[in-house]
Amino acid sequence: MNLDALNKVARAMVAPGKGILAADESSGTIKKRFDAIGVESTEDSRRDYREMMFRTAEAMKNHISGVILYDETIWQKAKDGTPLVKIIEQMGSIPGIKVDEGTKPLPNCSGELITIGLDKLADRLTKYYEQGARFAKWRAVIDIGNGIPSYSAIHANAHALARYAALCQAAQIVPIVEPEVLMDGDHDIDRCYAVTELVLKETFQELYYAKVALEGMVLKPNMAIAGKKSAKKASVQEVAEKTVKLLKNCVPGAVPGIAFLSGGQSDEEATAHLDAMNKIGGLPWPLTFSYGRALQAAPQKAWLGKAENVAAGQRAFAHRAKMNSLAALGQWKSELEKKAA
Repeated sequence: MNLDALNKVARAMVAPGKGILAADESSGTIKKRFDAIGVESTEDSRRDYREMMFRTAEAMKNHISGVILYDETIWQKAKDGTPLVKIIEQMGSIPGIKVDEGTKPLPNCSGELITIGLDKLADRLTKYYEQGARFAKWRAVIDIGNGIPSYSAIHANAHALARYAALCQAAQIVPIVEPEVLMDGDHDIDRCYAVTELVLKETFQELYYAKVALEGMVLKPNMAIAGKKSAKKASVQEVAEKTVKLLKNCVPGAVPGIAFLSGGQSDEEATAHLDAMNKIGGLPWPLTFSYGRALQAAPQKAWLGKAENVAAGQRAFAHRAKMNSLAALGQWKSELEKKAA
């Protein structure tokens, strides 16, 4: 493991004013997104959509540090025959790859899941590196509900994350460590805080046991936020203050940066929360974004699968990328959203 090289990539992923585009939706997930805009999900339509984003020079060159790809996409070529990975590189962005294989029910833990994909991961990482991937992503899913999460589920997922991260570093690939506490329930922000604190502490304990070099990874956590069904919503400022406090309590300063998931927040909510955290400042690591839907919902609606709408889709993507770039610098204002509308 060349830690200096890993650290260089990790720092580039969280460079000032830049964040990560999560374009790693599984075939099932992107089909749901395409169904919502009336587009058939085929290998070609998925490629055309992603190529539209990767060729958006304004967004990619100025605001996007890296792109997380799905297995299908990392091998695809653009319409003109250029590998999509090469387009990303030409834009000055770093190609990455989602390497987990989804979730399965965790035995003896009713309603809880474990992320799978560790078998043969070492072999897959070698091939992905050869294809141009310089970072990877593995998502663990922790749900909050009646009697859950159990410590068994938290521990099992943290252990798998640590094993994945160690395999990545051995393959000279920077791991994005993503322990996601879901916001689907009716819990309030304090319950989210307590569960996320336990999850993060367990994750860093397991990373230590697995001898993962913290300088060669990026953390992708959820924010401390109330569940979608909660009767008690938290203000933007409360989310920012509690999330910053949480991270300070749990994340070692050696980690090069933190790139949040949006986790079901609206586009503007995800931007506002990130901005408010950066306005607090005084943190040992940069805080930026690794958003999927919060970057892509607008371009999908503008594109609608039509070639004549590509320019409109690219404008929508560039706008969301710019808004989140400003938020990563603590320079976003809600008026900027109204100007673009």
